[in-house]
Amino acid sequence: MNKIIIYTDGACSGNQHKENVGGYGAILIYGDHEKEVYGGEKNTTNNKMELKAPIEALKLIKKDNIPIEIYTDSAYLCNCINQKWYVNWRKNGWVNSKKKPVENKALWVELLDLIERFNNIKFIKVKGHSGVELNEKADQLANKGMEEI
Repeated sequence: MNKIIIYTDGACSGNQHKENVGGYGAILIYGDHEKEVYGGEKNTTNNKMELKAPIEALKLIKKDNIPIEIYTDSAYLCNCINQKWYVNWRKNGWVNSKKKPVENKALWVELLDLIERFNNIKFIKVKGHSGVELNEKADQLANKGMEEI
């Protein structure tokens, strides 16, 4: 069966400071076709960039009825989707288990809308910086996004 494979990554330089730069990158593969997407933002966080990568990748997909696998080294992203944290966030008015507002709500809403549109997406955790070729390439794209800011 045909499927789309996506590797994503986010990066942030000076993540703990107000004046920082972040980037995201993704590689989409469908059969013999490969597409790259990347970008960057000022005054952001690593988690925002980890969310932005799959959002921007999914926006490029034209077909709604094809299986998609998204590989990420972000436990934040993978755990939320696979453990369905978002179900309780939505039910509780976007408040987390610690009774605090969910961080990055707008990005989560956008990502969840895309996930529901395709309805056949699997998120798979990979170990970052461990030699997984396409994960390393996504990291390079995220860094390129930062450099261009």
